[in-house]
Amino acid sequence: MSAPAPSTSISAATRIVIAGAGPAAQALVRQLDLARFPGTITVLSNRDDTPDELLDLALLPQVSVRFGQPASHIDAVNRTVATADGMEFAYDHLVIATGSAPVANPVEGAGQCLNYSTIDDAARIAEAVGQVTRELGRRPLGILVGNGAAAGQAEAVLRARGVRPIRTTARPAAVVPGKSVSGLAASAVIFEDGSSMSGDLVVLAEERVSRDDLAATAGLLTAPTGGIVISQDFRTSIPGIWAIGDAAAFDGVRLGLLVAAASAAGACASQLLTASTAGPVLQAAA
Repeated sequence: MSAPAPSTSISAATRIVIAGAGPAAQALVRQLDLARFPGTITVLSNRDDTPDELLDLALLPQVSVRFGQPASHIDAVNRTVATADGMEFAYDHLVIATGSAPVANPVEGAGQCLNYSTIDDAARIAEAVGQVTRELGRRPLGILVGNGAAAGQAEAVLRARGVRPIRTTARPAAVVPGKSVSGLAASAVIFEDGSSMSGDLVVLAEERVSRDDLAATAGLLTAPTGGIVISQDFRTSIPGIWAIGDAAAFDGVRLGLLVAAASAAGACASQLLTASTAGPVLQAAA
């Protein structure tokens, strides 16, 4: 019988499986590592490539990153999750962090402009605006494409950084690359009818939908507008399953539009550590 881990009452056998490998999942792994979580963490990634940030996490002794093995089915009764290629992983706690996806196909040239989809994009946009402002030597004119909560947040960020935003809900056919030295912003959009809008930068804040298909396999409660319904402590409607990031919805709003990934990950990690001390018997009785 192994000795208990020092300075903690969490069982070393506690298994956390994270479905998804985006920013929220990565932040959660880092928070658990900082808290010296003594169990095992398995990250199921739908990415076939091996980005540096995931490789860094895979080097942690308690972490296993399964590249190109997205979660496809949850057996909530037996607490197992299967991947698309037939692998099966048992868990004590499952965290769904599958993110969100754009509702429509990408606008041509969208990769050459700024995008706002979660609150984490605010800092990146602010930095890009600062570079464009310095290059122009004046207050930039921004073209903001989108509607809904994300577009509203993006407009607030732009105004706070001194940008004069012109907002359009009409979806462009293409984005025109700008002449910015930084290369971070496009300068105009062209619509299907040939008309256009020009400025100093373009921000797309189009509608996105939570990737909550995995939730259906477990019978999890989802919000009418999409997203896995969570409580304030990130618990879903089924004990032992949690959700974080853009896959989750709190009070009907995508979590990514409410809380930064790092902040949510820190709070969720704390809840996971607390729940793990209860042991499997207490969890099953929940």
